[in-house]
Amino acid sequence: VAALADEYVNRSTGNRNDHARLQNAVTLLQASYSKTLNDRVELRPNEPFSEEGSKKAGVLYIVNQLFSMYFQLNTLRLCKNLLKPVESRRIHETGTTGEMVTYRYYVGRLNMFEDQYDLAEKNFDYALRRCHRDAGANKKRILNYLVPVKLLRGRLPTRKLLEKYGLFEFVPILNGMRSGNLMEFSDGLVKHQDLFIRRGTYLLLEKCKMICYRNLFKRVYKIVGKEQIKLDYIAKSFKWLGMPIDLDEVECILANLIFKQYIRGYLSHAKRVLVLSKRDPFPSSKVIKQ
Repeated sequence: VAALADEYVNRSTGNRNDHARLQNAVTLLQASYSKTLNDRVELRPNEPFSEEGSKKAGVLYIVNQLFSMYFQLNTLRLCKNLLKPVESRRIHETGTTGEMVTYRYYVGRLNMFEDQYDLAEKNFDYALRRCHRDAGANKKRILNYLVPVKLLRGRLPTRKLLEKYGLFEFVPILNGMRSGNLMEFSDGLVKHQDLFIRRGTYLLLEKCKMICYRNLFKRVYKIVGKEQIKLDYIAKSFKWLGMPIDLDEVECILANLIFKQYIRGYLSHAKRVLVLSKRDPFPSSKVIKQ
């Protein structure tokens, strides 16, 4: 309600940054959070609500509302103040299924912004698995963040899944990564750039370009059919895609891929040649994180 009130006032005044009502709501909820968390009556799991029961039963609901507001106000640092008290008392494991799913969704988003992609994936996976089967809109919200995390960790979703939830913005990115088609990948990223920036996933998806590079070079390797590949051949593959680059740029990209262990081998700068390992030159285990 507070967010809608701010939106109405902003439309009326032309001011886009007035969040006074939402900030007032945050102050009220912070006070409620403190009172419910510190209630002296012990919380018993699955206990029916009553006036004599523990006020701690409302903590997780309030925390989820505060998470939502902090994300809207872009004050993510305040989320940390909620995590430790809730998780140290295991309150996040005692709420309703809906509350626990919402909690994991927001914690997953927080993990994602802190580059903790393994934890983000676990929390989003939990939220998706426990989300009600008929809550398609909520599943789509979770997938908006789970799909980019999965892509970065080398797990590519099926096209059927993307189509089922109307996540068509990921299709060109998925196709580009799978085939090493940098043009399709880049075009998809640019086309939906504003959407990804609003969600906060643009930079994460930009990092997926390294996997796209890796798969492109793997295709070149299969075409050439030998471990020693002239950098000129790789440059020609970029030119064929309509994205011409010089040999120095090719060398820089390859050096990064070798450093990240996406490719096993070394560069001969003098001969302008990539020398690949004879054993598993493109290890999947380094792309698909466990």
